[in-house]
Amino acid sequence: MSQENPSDRGSGAASGRPPLRAEGPGEACEALLRDSERSAEKRYREFLRFLPVPVFVFNLDHTVSYLNPAFEQVFGWTLEELEGKRVPFVPPECRAETREGLQRLFRDGVIRRFETRRLTRDGRLLDIVIDGAVFYDEENRPAGQVITLRDVTREKRAGRINEAFLRISQALYGIRSLDERLEFITSEVRELLDVEGASVILVDEERREFFFRQSVFDTQETGRRMKEIRFPLDKGVAGEVYRTGKPLRVNDTSQSPFFYARVDEEAGYRTRSMLDVPLLTPRRMIGVLCAVNKKGGPFTEEDEALLSSLANLVALPIENAGVNEALARSLEEVRRLNRAKDRVIHHLSHELKTPLSVLAAALNLLARGLPEAERARWAKTLERAQRNLQRLFDMQYKIDDLMQEREVLTHRMLSVLLDRCADELEALAAEEFGEETLTERLRRRIDHLFGPREARPERIDLPRYVEELVGMLRPRFAHRALELRLQLAPAPPVRIPGEVLAKVVEGLLRNAVENTPDGGTIEVVVAPEGRGSRLEIRDTGIGMTAETRDLIFGNFFASYEPLQYATRSPYEFRAGGKGFDLLRMQMFAERFGFRLELHSERCTNLPAETDECPGRVEECEYARTVRACADAGGTRAVVHFPAAGEAAEAVPERAR
Repeated sequence: MSQENPSDRGSGAASGRPPLRAEGPGEACEALLRDSERSAEKRYREFLRFLPVPVFVFNLDHTVSYLNPAFEQVFGWTLEELEGKRVPFVPPECRAETREGLQRLFRDGVIRRFETRRLTRDGRLLDIVIDGAVFYDEENRPAGQVITLRDVTREKRAGRINEAFLRISQALYGIRSLDERLEFITSEVRELLDVEGASVILVDEERREFFFRQSVFDTQETGRRMKEIRFPLDKGVAGEVYRTGKPLRVNDTSQSPFFYARVDEEAGYRTRSMLDVPLLTPRRMIGVLCAVNKKGGPFTEEDEALLSSLANLVALPIENAGVNEALARSLEEVRRLNRAKDRVIHHLSHELKTPLSVLAAALNLLARGLPEAERARWAKTLERAQRNLQRLFDMQYKIDDLMQEREVLTHRMLSVLLDRCADELEALAAEEFGEETLTERLRRRIDHLFGPREARPERIDLPRYVEELVGMLRPRFAHRALELRLQLAPAPPVRIPGEVLAKVVEGLLRNAVENTPDGGTIEVVVAPEGRGSRLEIRDTGIGMTAETRDLIFGNFFASYEPLQYATRSPYEFRAGGKGFDLLRMQMFAERFGFRLELHSERCTNLPAETDECPGRVEECEYARTVRACADAGGTRAVVHFPAAGEAAEAVPERAR
């Protein structure tokens, strides 16, 4: 039996296993390298794990192979959610520049400081700076990309805010117009907060309402419609801000109890989110600064702090601009009133010339016509009349001096005086001379102009009364080529003195006739209005300018320049009015409880009061047809009469 060789123990032949192959130095190196790579990758991942900057690793197909915790913290997605998938964080507006960046990365192998924007999982839009590189496999082929994304949103926002605040603070005091200042502010708010629209909503304390003084939106039409809207001070998010004096964020208007949907309905707009902050001055809250529909996600505390800071910066300049605007309006109003005053004085001066000249001539005729025996009897009376007449002449001359309006040539003035005196001289020659006759004539004239002191109201059937009165007046302007239309519907009776109503109707009708050229149309309308009645007289005449229309009731001046007065009979085109008719009607309205309105549009072909109309439609070089003339301008006078019982209650108080 042979002895077993100890050297054979454990050999492959004896055990049945294949013999072990001794490892060469190359294989040992490879093993060491693999261990080293695994160790390096572990250390590399540990490094990325604690890196405060978001990092992710892409495969060549742009799917994720690794995300570090900083990425999860900033953008909100985890590695488990995105591994093997693409990250859905490129905004649509950044896709083109992202493709360009990837092309540069694969062309150059590296990309540095590539500025773009990316979305977070919750919809926020971040400003980021990308640095990246392509990494390669063992055979030096591209294997993927390592990308770092540095969030610079706060840095860029802080820079934009600082620049904007500097720009706003420098610009505010260079922009004097309130509307321009507000437009500048709202445009800055839109850019700073990246919102669809921004508005300055001011408070109308008198009407207890909010109104959009300025709105800037992505579309101009939305901004225009917003500026037409008013809503109560206690409504909406703005109302809650006004009540509390604190900012209010609403990131979902459908869930807010403060959202006031009527504003959206009137503007044809959909507000999804909004941020309102108060505009506070040391004395009061003047309004609300509002931003709507943030594009990059919900409104944040930072947005609220930013808008509040901006509101604090601009509130006082807004109030100051409003005060300046009010002062400018007041100054313009004073200037308009001064112009009105000048016109009144000029008009009175003109009105004094003719009757004074007529009276002077009449007194001279009386003095010469008296028999020698009667002259001693009337000498003191005539002397007294001459003396007082001279005082009136002196007053008229002083008015002329004050106005410094000596533009009328002597020849023209004497011609006008002669024309105006002719009728009176003929009438005086035909009448009996005497002091009592002259006094009575003057008294009757005053009574006719200003009406009886003891006018007694009576119930009047308005349609019937107007029809009869117009029928009586019609022959006075029968020579005028005017179409007169009557639209007299049954209406409740009115309670007013008959002579007062006659003066109102005659004055308005004469005004319409004297302002309408031949070929034009005048309409007289009576209609019921609630429990009362309405009288309306419309004409297709030359109308009045806006300035004259605004001032005519407050300053009782005629609607013509004094030098345009014609020496014509009543009801002639542009016959010179006395200037007191509308004042008298206003006094009647206050006394007898009715309301008078005047709506007038100046003929577009005669924009200035000094522009003259030829007096016949067919002679107008601009509008040769009746229709064209009617469309160019006109006046509508409306008298609103209350019900007879209501007027009866009002009259005693007014008539005292």
